[in-house]
Amino acid sequence: MESTSKLSKKYGLFTAICMVVGIVIGSGVFFKAQTILQKTDGDLPLGILAWIIGGVIMLVCILAFAMMAQKYIKVNGIVDYAEATVGGKYGYYVGWFMSTIYYPTLTSVLSWLSARYTLVFITSCWPDFPLVIPAAEGGCVIGPECIALMMFYMCCAYFVNAISPKLAGKIQTSTTVIKLIPLGLMAVVGIIVGLVSPTHMLVNNFAAAKDLLPGDASTSSLLLSAVCATAFAYEGWIIATSINSELKDAKRNLPKALVIGGIIIISVYIAYYVGVAGGATVETLMADGATTAFTNIFGNVLGNILNLFIAISCIGTMNGLMLGCTRGMYALAVRGEGPRPEVFAQVDPETNMPNNASIFALLITGFWGMYFYLACLAGTWSGPFVFDSSELPIITIYLLYIPIFIAWMKKEKDEKAFRRFVLPALGIICSLFMVYACIVGHGMENVWYLIVFAAFMFAGRLLNRKNKENKLN
Repeated sequence: MESTSKLSKKYGLFTAICMVVGIVIGSGVFFKAQTILQKTDGDLPLGILAWIIGGVIMLVCILAFAMMAQKYIKVNGIVDYAEATVGGKYGYYVGWFMSTIYYPTLTSVLSWLSARYTLVFITSCWPDFPLVIPAAEGGCVIGPECIALMMFYMCCAYFVNAISPKLAGKIQTSTTVIKLIPLGLMAVVGIIVGLVSPTHMLVNNFAAAKDLLPGDASTSSLLLSAVCATAFAYEGWIIATSINSELKDAKRNLPKALVIGGIIIISVYIAYYVGVAGGATVETLMADGATTAFTNIFGNVLGNILNLFIAISCIGTMNGLMLGCTRGMYALAVRGEGPRPEVFAQVDPETNMPNNASIFALLITGFWGMYFYLACLAGTWSGPFVFDSSELPIITIYLLYIPIFIAWMKKEKDEKAFRRFVLPALGIICSLFMVYACIVGHGMENVWYLIVFAAFMFAGRLLNRKNKENKLN
């Protein structure tokens, strides 16, 4: 039976909303809440401001791309928008970046987070659970058990998405609902307990905020660094556009899903961040993360159950990222671009999935998972070419948005002024702000990352040129 090259319409509005919420919420809010406190030196209000700024930037970009989602539908959202506005060559490079750097780096980090919080749950329930590196010494973070589980989760996500896309969609929906349970409980109960308990933890944490002036240089540096960290927590919504060719009534449903999902995400994040501060001191949260706050408020048993929900929510996010990852090379191949398009454009008639593109996604995700462990976790690598692969690729996507926004303003002369100029101009401002925050927050790491980025783009250029030469011959 021959393979086809067309994906069927199989997802509705609710699944699309769950994909937006599910991909974004699930790891960053747990993982980066601690980081943001560290970057703001424990200043809770400054951290809240960082969450708000990051959320506004995300929402502005969502509104800008929601316009494009109403107009351009082909195969894979962001690649479609780049191709339709700037041109086919730019669309190819955006798609190549998404397929080889953006999707796989985020998917590999989420695989690790899923493994980490699974082990946190297990070692919390069974403190004597044997680990090569004891949990108290970081075994749940860098131990061999964590890395083995990370690779297992990565393979499972690939298998589910490659074999049954409908099952992957159902997993995305159910895990999105599950992940809102610990977030909602911590937000509501944490705020109440933090206000009315004898220790008045939340009040004290706010009172302990640094007396910093808004224009102070150190305050600005801390805020920019924290906003940069929120990029990971807020990122992922653009991946939902990768299913626009598989979404029923996409011109109507995709913009709705993006906007509704974005509003839900911002509200949940800020409420959770404040709620966590009601369960532990900022010093404890900076050192140990949110786990202590959960157990302080809900007790060991319920706190551990909530840790399980956190692990499940991370798995759900990883599943959504892998869903986008498996379609990366396919989006290029159906345009006749990239290496061996006749191979990567094939869609299995039984599963209606691009299996060859999915295999490539698994391999490149494994590569970036290895890099993240050696460079960012274990500290095996140091010096040149070491950078945070959970944040810097995200900043790159904001830089790539800018030509799309500019081209939209030049090209779409039939649009009203607000849609043609105001929204994309705001998108450009927000994107430039994120790039500036990244430069301030990561310093020399940006240089090493840009060298790696350039190498990947050059490889993509050579492979695409070879493909064109083969066609001519």
